[in-house]
Amino acid sequence: MKISIAGGMESGIFGGKEAKPHSRPYMASIQINKHHTCGGMLIRQDYVLTAAHCLNRTKYSGRGHFEVVLGAHNISKKETSQQRIAVKKYIQHHLFERNKDFSYDIMLLKLNGKAKLNKFVQVMPLPKKSGKIPANVKCTISGWGYRSQENKLPSDVLQEVALKLQFSFECKAIWQQYFNSETMICSVPDGKHGFCKGDSGSPLICNTKPQALASYTSPESCVDKKYPQVLVQIAYFLPWIKKKMD
Repeated sequence: MKISIAGGMESGIFGGKEAKPHSRPYMASIQINKHHTCGGMLIRQDYVLTAAHCLNRTKYSGRGHFEVVLGAHNISKKETSQQRIAVKKYIQHHLFERNKDFSYDIMLLKLNGKAKLNKFVQVMPLPKKSGKIPANVKCTISGWGYRSQENKLPSDVLQEVALKLQFSFECKAIWQQYFNSETMICSVPDGKHGFCKGDSGSPLICNTKPQALASYTSPESCVDKKYPQVLVQIAYFLPWIKKKMD
């Protein structure tokens, strides 16, 4: 089976709704030349966690072009709540490039200065330990970008959508070599709800805790009924995250 994997670049949440402004103060908009590219979350005042492929697919990977916007709801406006901080250092997982797959699709962004914490900007604590997330759990994911594949009208405001998790063996049966049961989870494809391009790196929240980061989806449609959406499990990478954050 040959599948061209579509990483989540340039569009957004499908079948969701507008999030309550600033209800997700950990959310980060990762931008290149002031253009939203990926989602992410603030895990320390000077670190954002996101997907590794967000850097690989950019035309401008120079530090001067890469920024993180915190405290935003409407990214098309200069809200007083927003903090725009340049990225000082990119730390992709070392196995991401070598394997040329998405099993290690995770990256730390060290910020060029600490975020100021307030009611609009907050650090999201990481899960304490690794452990499988059970299937059929309902979780939510949020992001900025297009809301449908047809009209391609971008959403300037943060959108959110509920997702239900799939059994790993079902994900593996469909995605085959593209799915790693140890590092990944996937959502149930219902043809209506999901994340899409521009949401890569956005955290999946289950029971108020971040469990995974959006990684890839079907190349045909972000709400393909056949292909589940795939995310990398944060808990698996806890030792790597702790080691890399200086």
